[in-house]
Amino acid sequence: MTDREPPAPAGAAAETAARGATGARAKSLGTLISDLPRLVVELLKAELNHLKAEFAEKAKYAGVGIGLFAVAAFLLFFAFGTLVAAAILGIAVALPAWAAALIVFGALVVIAVILALVGIRSFKKMDGVAPSQTIASIKQDADALKGLGKYDN
Repeated sequence: MTDREPPAPAGAAAETAARGATGARAKSLGTLISDLPRLVVELLKAELNHLKAEFAEKAKYAGVGIGLFAVAAFLLFFAFGTLVAAAILGIAVALPAWAAALIVFGALVVIAVILALVGIRSFKKMDGVAPSQTIASIKQDADALKGLGKYDN
């Protein structure tokens, strides 16, 4: 019983305990075979939910990476504009005006590089697009159905 379940009445608890004492070993072969389709459907639903959760996690990392790349591209756009302004000011006026523009350009480029590196790290956390945990779990389930590997009784 979990914390979320309401307590069962005393009669139901005794009945559940009696069923648990006999366990699955007391079930007939026909009952076990008739339970098989329901269990397979439950297993497939659980695997599908696991697949959805794994894709959601990977999509989160991809979204962060794409967002950071977009901000980096936005800043590089303005960095290029600043570089153009610096070139114009450097040609038209003395050293201090274009030197200041180059300093702003350098700062924007440094910020863009830092954001791009953080975005790359976010993409690396994705560990590929394939749902590796779900694939491994499905392989374990298939092995259990074949009677191979470790599985619960």
